[in-house]
Amino acid sequence: MLIQIAHLYATVCLGIVFFQMALIGGAPLGPWTQGGQHPGALPVTGRLLAALSVPVVIFQALAVLAAAGFPGLDWPRWTGWLALGVSVLSAVLNGITPSPRERAVWFPVMFVMAGMAGYVMISTAS
Repeated sequence: MLIQIAHLYATVCLGIVFFQMALIGGAPLGPWTQGGQHPGALPVTGRLLAALSVPVVIFQALAVLAAAGFPGLDWPRWTGWLALGVSVLSAVLNGITPSPRERAVWFPVMFVMAGMAGYVMISTAS
């Protein structure tokens, strides 16, 4: 079960990366991200923020996979805890956003992701 949850966490991270890539490419998804301040495509600053989040989300996926014992990923354990912290922070921020669309979609996603990361980290504690 541990490996499956870690894989599911990484898969959701991949979906988030695709969403961020769409934002960077100019998809009109502004109401669904960054507080819903933009009705269409994000401005350049918003796209840069989306671009900065891509390596963070990839790091999170790899850190949780490493914590679960994925072969070839011999990362320090603290990276998994950091990924859990980012997941919790993301859930909180998406829960308090002024955008109802963002709150309705991303809060539950981030909440479940935080739970998955927490499960991996607690299950592998020694």
